[in-house]
Amino acid sequence: MATVVNGENHYDRAVEVQRFDESKIGVKGLVDSGLTTIPPIFIHPIDTLSDLKAKPQSVVVPTIDLSGPRSTVLEQVASASRTFGFFQIVNHGVPVQVLDRMIGSIRAFHEQPTDVKAKFYTRDLEGGVIFVSNFDLFHSKAASWRDTLRIKLGRRLPELEDIPEVCRDEVVQWNLHSEALGERLMGLLSEGLGLDMDRLKNSCLDARTMLGHYYPRCPQPDLTVGIASHTDPGVLTLLLQDHIGGLQIKHKGGWVDVKPVHGALVINIADILQILSNDEYVSVEHRVLANPSKEPRVSIAVFFSPSARETLYGPFSELTSPEKPLRYCQFVYHDYMRRFFTKELDGKTLTNYYRI
Repeated sequence: MATVVNGENHYDRAVEVQRFDESKIGVKGLVDSGLTTIPPIFIHPIDTLSDLKAKPQSVVVPTIDLSGPRSTVLEQVASASRTFGFFQIVNHGVPVQVLDRMIGSIRAFHEQPTDVKAKFYTRDLEGGVIFVSNFDLFHSKAASWRDTLRIKLGRRLPELEDIPEVCRDEVVQWNLHSEALGERLMGLLSEGLGLDMDRLKNSCLDARTMLGHYYPRCPQPDLTVGIASHTDPGVLTLLLQDHIGGLQIKHKGGWVDVKPVHGALVINIADILQILSNDEYVSVEHRVLANPSKEPRVSIAVFFSPSARETLYGPFSELTSPEKPLRYCQFVYHDYMRRFFTKELDGKTLTNYYRI
């Protein structure tokens, strides 16, 4: 990935990033080529890797049984959203077989021949179905070791023939399950703030986007990451992860593993909900370590976002008072998303941008 001129190596990051993107092979294609060292565009600055080897805290991210008494579940969801910003849910109503088939279908997409996947490769975010490696590739200091299949969900899916056949049936079914579960969670989160249970659902349920991440084995996992530390855009994220592990959240200054639980789903508060709640709920930084395992890691995230992109958003008026003053200015959601997709994933920055 470096050019030799007069016996010296010259590395032009912009050129190499462009070359990688135009190849449309993704990280999986690099692995399939047999490389034993990662290209320089994936090597992160030393200061951002300094805590990768640190022993994670022994704190356990809460697991909430949704089949329990509603008053208990409501209290647990609100408490986890205020303290961790993350929790896992079990007995959520989605059959384990559905979850396993969804994981398998996304893995099957990414393990297709390169020329099949290349047909979906684009950076046009307006498309309903996108295959890409690193959405922030041209804005980041270093790329991360993963590929992604992005599909817009919601009441209006892309045309069925546009969804890859290898995962089409599973995506259609997953869309229905994620909608039902999202509606249930938003009711709990709204009530946990002392609001009407439909308050979040009315504006934040229909706009959903699915990201199917694939993390192949990394030959030098100490030099890069799977996903850099960041907070999520939108309101709420629902994540299905396989058994490999690697997801970590920041808690009280250190990192905590979100250990996989078969059949569980991971839920996290996103930036917009922290703002809407006037800091009652917290959107916390999280990352994924580069995968050292021979077996690839697969995860599927569903992002719930406001459907009205040109509407002004800010803290709910019921959650502000002289004792709890307004902590954010109002903003247009479209402006928020524009800023998100024109920067690298670099920690918690956008909530601070709108903070008063």
